Amino acid sequence: MRRLGDVANRFLFENERVRVWQMDLAPGESSDFHEHTLPYVLCILEGESIDADLEDGRTLHIPVEPGRVFFVPPGSRETAVNRSKVRFREILVELKG
Repeated sequence: MRRLGDVANRFLFENERVRVWQMDLAPGESSDFHEHTLPYVLCILEGESIDADLEDGRTLHIPVEPGRVFFVPPGSRETAVNRSKVRFREILVELKG
């Protein structure tokens, strides 16, 4: 079994309701392999696409643009990979209940 890391590369804030992270990936960089154990809201700050390399070997290619917001339900295990030619940045808000 692969070791799980953080859902993003910079922790920003936590209280009893949310945990907030920032993901910042230069072209070619990837996140830790991680699991979304709770629902997340992702707010795109910068970038044109991000790939999610899933635990089962599939890759999801996700076009993005600054200002877009995504909801991610719990349960996925993945590595985020920036295969584009521009920096990718997002804020991740983990909803604790």
